[in-house]
Amino acid sequence: MKIALLSEKYTPDIGGLAISTGRLGESLATIGHDVRVFAPSPSASLRADFSLPAANKQTLRSGKVLVTRFGAHKRMDDTLVDWFELIVEEHKREPFDLIHAYFLPMAGFVGAYAGKYLNIPSVVSIRGNDIERAAFDPLKFSHVMYALQNAGAVTTNASELAKKAKAFINREIHLIPNGIDTDRFTPLERNEVLAEMIGLESEKAKKERSTVVGFVGELREKKGLTTLLLGYAQVNKIRPTTLFIVGEIRPGDDRAVFDEFRSEHPNSKIIVTGPIPHNDLPAYYSLMDVFVHPSLRDGMPNALLEAMACEIPVIVTPVGGVLDVLEDGKNGLLVNVKDENSLAEKILGLLDNNEKRRALGKSARESILNRFTLQKELEANLNVYRTIGLKV
Repeated sequence: MKIALLSEKYTPDIGGLAISTGRLGESLATIGHDVRVFAPSPSASLRADFSLPAANKQTLRSGKVLVTRFGAHKRMDDTLVDWFELIVEEHKREPFDLIHAYFLPMAGFVGAYAGKYLNIPSVVSIRGNDIERAAFDPLKFSHVMYALQNAGAVTTNASELAKKAKAFINREIHLIPNGIDTDRFTPLERNEVLAEMIGLESEKAKKERSTVVGFVGELREKKGLTTLLLGYAQVNKIRPTTLFIVGEIRPGDDRAVFDEFRSEHPNSKIIVTGPIPHNDLPAYYSLMDVFVHPSLRDGMPNALLEAMACEIPVIVTPVGGVLDVLEDGKNGLLVNVKDENSLAEKILGLLDNNEKRRALGKSARESILNRFTLQKELEANLNVYRTIGLKV
C-alpha cells in the first residue's frame, strides 16, 4: 500500500508531533508499506541548516521512509495551497492508496481535502493543541472542522481529546494511544561518563551525588514551566538537587521567565542540554531519580511513556492522555495543575524513599509493556485503515 503521511513536523524536528509521526511512518514501512512523508521545512530561525525557500522542495530518505520537505510561506493559506498541490502532483505521478495526516489545522485540512478531491481514503489524527487551542482560533477553526467532518476516519491518542472532538462533531473517534519502543527505552545503568561530560557531576561531587529531577522536551508555559521552576526551588532549599532539562527552553517569553528565575535563584543547579537525538534519550533518562511533567494541557506525552518504560518514577498532572496511562500511587504520582507546593512535596517524598521509587518505576514499565508498545499502536492504525475499506 502506498501511503502519503502529512505532518506539520517530522524527525529530526523537535517535539512530540515529529516523534509520533516518525514512529508511525517507520512502523508502516517496516511491515512493507511504501510511505511518503510531506512536511514543511523548519523555519530558518529554528534550523538554518535545513530551511528551504518558499515553494522549494527537497526529497531525502529518512530510515525506511522518503521525506519531501517544502518551503513554507509567511501566509498560511499560501503554504496550504502548495501542500495540497504537491500531494495532487505526486498522486498523479504515483497514486496513493491512503492519506494519513497528523494535526488538524494544516496537515489534517490538506489531507482531508486532498482525499476528497482525489477520491482516496483519508485519516486525520488529533494530537492535542489542534483540538485544545487551534479550534478556538477564528483563523483555524474552519480548517479544524473541515478535517473532522470530511476525513474518512478520525483518530486521537487520548480519551479526553476524543471527548472534546465529539463536542464539535458527532462521529466515531478512534482511540490509538502512543506506542514506545521498549527495546530502546529500557532501564539502563546510570551513565557516569555522560553525567560528567554534561556537567551533571564532577569528581568531587561523586563522593556525595546530588539527586536529579528531570524533564524532557521543549520546556514552555504549557508544559508547566513556572510550576516546575517554583517547585524545584522549594526542593532545592531542603536538599541539594539538580534540575535536569533534556531539551531546550522555548525562545521568547518562556526564555525570559527562565532567565529571571535563574538570576533570582543563584544557588540553583539547572542543566539544559539543548536538543538531543531521540535515539540517545535512554542514556539521559538513566541519570534521573525522578521525572516530572507538570503540563497545563497535553495529549499523550511521549516523554512520560519513555520515562515509564525506562523505570523512572514519574510525577505528572492529570491532563489529556495522562489519565489513560497513570493510576495514582501505583505506576506514578499525580499532582494538581499549577500546584508547585504539592509538586515539591511529592518530589521530596520520592527522593527520600528509594523503595517507593523502585516500586513505582517497575510498575510503570509493566504498564508500558502491557498497553503502550509499538506493535499495539501499529495494529490499531491498521484496524482503522480496514474500517475505511483498505486491505492491509
